[in-house]
Amino acid sequence: MRPRHPAVVTVAAVLLAVVISALALVALNHRSLQRVSVPDHFTPSVERGAVVPASEYRLSGPYAHGNLTVFLVHGRATLDGKPFLTLQEALEQHKAVVHETGAVSELTIENLSEGEEVYVQSGDIVKGGQQDRTFPYDAVIAPKSGRVQVASLCVEHGRWEQRGDEAPDYFASSSYGLATSDLKKAARSRRGSAQTEVWRNVEQTQGRLGRRLGASVQSGASASSLQLTLESPAVREAVAPYLKQLRPAPDGKDDVLGYAAVVNGKVVSADVYASPALFRKLWPKLLAGSVVEAVAEAEPGRTADAAADAVRAFLVEAEEGEVTDEAVAERTCVLTRASKRATLAETCDRSRSNLVLHRSFLAAESADGRGEE
Repeated sequence: MRPRHPAVVTVAAVLLAVVISALALVALNHRSLQRVSVPDHFTPSVERGAVVPASEYRLSGPYAHGNLTVFLVHGRATLDGKPFLTLQEALEQHKAVVHETGAVSELTIENLSEGEEVYVQSGDIVKGGQQDRTFPYDAVIAPKSGRVQVASLCVEHGRWEQRGDEAPDYFASSSYGLATSDLKKAARSRRGSAQTEVWRNVEQTQGRLGRRLGASVQSGASASSLQLTLESPAVREAVAPYLKQLRPAPDGKDDVLGYAAVVNGKVVSADVYASPALFRKLWPKLLAGSVVEAVAEAEPGRTADAAADAVRAFLVEAEEGEVTDEAVAERTCVLTRASKRATLAETCDRSRSNLVLHRSFLAAESADGRGEE
């Protein structure tokens, strides 16, 4: 047999390496969200468990500032027991560690607590490591968990090294979340282009904020970092009046499970939880995201006229959509329903008979009329 020419062998090797790299990237994008072996004490089915239907929600409001209106969602709790630690609380109290893995699409989270569960909210941003990341889906991390693999996406394009005095091998904080409903939709997409869509939406969000505020919102330390944009003085100054006006809305109300956000008169999102305690912990970060979206889409003199009936119709229609996707990890499964107007992602806790911990509603059309791509 005649030996192959060295150039042919080299080209073939390069092509094989490219194919292997592409397949590896696809595998990483989905590894943590595929069907996994089910421990005996976890629910094997992906049928959702206890949940309060949208038809039973009671709405209060409107609570408004500028072009943002929120309605509070009231209902009965389905989750009893000790409240979760949010990821932000766990990091601040040194009860959890988010480890860099060297793979953009996967991090590991370690719950160091002896008895408290850690709740990771979809859209939470962790700052540091080799690149700032976000989580496309909710996760629950059990006490003394060891390192648990969790799917992630990058919200900072280009950096892959230590930034300043931040630790390169772990993430020290999670004080911000994805800032717009478009970003959340991009992160939640199971398409192979999800990462590219997230990067594009980060850039678009930075551009809109810069134009609305008349000043750059990008950081010299890393221009592509969404986290550093949200920390910028211009953005923090712009969101402060909204937060001052709207953050007290749930005060004194002990049955609030969630809220709906209306920007420029359009219902753009809603988040509803299994207990008032969990919602109260997440409310400041959730509201901050809605405020950033309102600031990015603000127009002179524009207010957010909204009616409770429109919000209720939005929630009910999303709930009636067919299940189009499921994402399964060891502790949770996420069922996604789609209707013409909205998508609904329901996070089920498999250790609690698939009780629905979180319902995330996202409009198919953005506040400025942009539809899903």
